[in-house]
Amino acid sequence: MRSPTLIAHRGYAGVAPENTIAAAVDAAEREGTAMLEIDVQPAACGTPVVFHDERLDGTREGRPVTEGSGLVRETPLETLESLSVLGTDESIPTLSALLEAVPETVGINVELKNPGAADLRVGESLPADAREKRRELWRPFVERVLEDCEAFDGELLFSSFCEGALAALREAADYAAAPLVWDDLEAGLEIARRYDCEAIHPPRNAIAGTALASESVRRAPDGRTRTERRRGGPRGGPCGQRLDRR
Repeated sequence: MRSPTLIAHRGYAGVAPENTIAAAVDAAEREGTAMLEIDVQPAACGTPVVFHDERLDGTREGRPVTEGSGLVRETPLETLESLSVLGTDESIPTLSALLEAVPETVGINVELKNPGAADLRVGESLPADAREKRRELWRPFVERVLEDCEAFDGELLFSSFCEGALAALREAADYAAAPLVWDDLEAGLEIARRYDCEAIHPPRNAIAGTALASESVRRAPDGRTRTERRRGGPRGGPCGQRLDRR
């Protein structure tokens, strides 16, 4: 039986502060790590930064993610870079800084989290008349992300819960892409076919015959978490073996 590919979620969130350079470097040095997964969204100036939540004042197991507050997209880059992640010496990195620190022998899964807007239409397979509007919403940020990725010669995979992000990516470049499926498998499959995606990231508890198929911890794309026991419908985070030791 083939072993699953090891993807370090949020850099290596179970060992080092999530989405930081320390997490990425630690994961890259671990034998067997094939790829790092990171989340990107813009600072107030539009510069792509590596951070998961929409807001700076979220928590992880009761610990504040940063000492800051407010929306990432409304916060100056200088402020973001000065904040401590999970009470450590690690700060919120720019995408370009993190890519410079990672060896090109390890691939990067860049999750396009937010283009700097509130209305994201997460997990939807969009009707034809909405796709162009969503693509245009994402286009400026996706182009900034691609500019930062030009110097990285390792494998790149771009993913998103938002069809508009994948539409903007496909228009601008020929990188591998994958829809992240939240709670509608058919919508995810439609998006994958529409953009000829190289991969799809299904809900982890959609894997029949595993404990995850009946119960899982749900973390919404905005960072909120809840636990549910399932009887049927597939929901949850993306599947795969991850290095976050939950």
